[in-house]
Amino acid sequence: MQTRLLGKTGLQLPILSFGASSLGAEFRSVKVEEALQSVHVALECGLNFIDTSPFYGRGMSEVLLGIALKGVPRDSYTLCTKLGRYDLEHFDFSAKRVAESVDVSLHRLGTDHLDIVLCHDIEFVPMQQIVDETLPALRKMQAAGKVKYIGFSGYPMKAFKFILDQTDVDCVLSYNQYTLQNTRFADELVPYLKARGVGVMNAGPFSARLLTNAPLPAWLKEPEEVKAAARAAAALCASRGVDIAKLALQFSIANEDITTTVSGSANPNNIRNWAKWAAEPLDKELLAEVLAIFAPVKNLGHREGLPENN
Repeated sequence: MQTRLLGKTGLQLPILSFGASSLGAEFRSVKVEEALQSVHVALECGLNFIDTSPFYGRGMSEVLLGIALKGVPRDSYTLCTKLGRYDLEHFDFSAKRVAESVDVSLHRLGTDHLDIVLCHDIEFVPMQQIVDETLPALRKMQAAGKVKYIGFSGYPMKAFKFILDQTDVDCVLSYNQYTLQNTRFADELVPYLKARGVGVMNAGPFSARLLTNAPLPAWLKEPEEVKAAARAAAALCASRGVDIAKLALQFSIANEDITTTVSGSANPNNIRNWAKWAAEPLDKELLAEVLAIFAPVKNLGHREGLPENN
């Protein structure tokens, strides 16, 4: 698996990483054996950067991940978890909870240090707290050796500059904003991040199943015209004997300014396919046709979190 450097951290991450949200049964019911095997297959395929959160499965993802990683040499993978979001409507970015959350994650994951910790979905709270309280508390965890690098994740582009115009972080994670249909992350933010030396991570190349042939989750918020374009694009790909998911994944990892793209599944066969696709050439003619289908709805998205953070 090809790797790229993450900002100024010195970390070399694979261009395709393993997202452990599915271990928390966020998309479907998952068998324990299937979840554990998916982690091992990801590592075997070179997806040795693993992203999780206490929010995923309300702790289940971290617990199962910790079980799966037992006996795996700690220096053979890079681990990222998050803090601040613990349930659909439960957010706590206080300094007290930062310390507690880091310690709980360390225990669940069976490790003495976390490579990256991100403030999770900051757009759902008044973001000044992240600058004034949460990140300083995380820096204390960093000084204590419990955390190597810190940052935050979110959906609205506005959230990133709000934080970074006031303080420094090591890396950030954007999701569903660098895909076949939506390239706002690269268009609006990546040059700014590169100039600041901030590590650039992307998640959700399939935009929560939008860019796959799988049934869409009920909670997907994308506008109907975006969903219709995605179905048309998937049909075009199918007529050429190509799974749209393959094109979507290859498109996301091809951007050399993005260190890694995180994709999650508790299905080992999906992960094997992704690793295979990552090594295959991108069909540029098909890509051009698909991008033309998405052109009328390019960069259309939805609002996420508090109105003032969008």
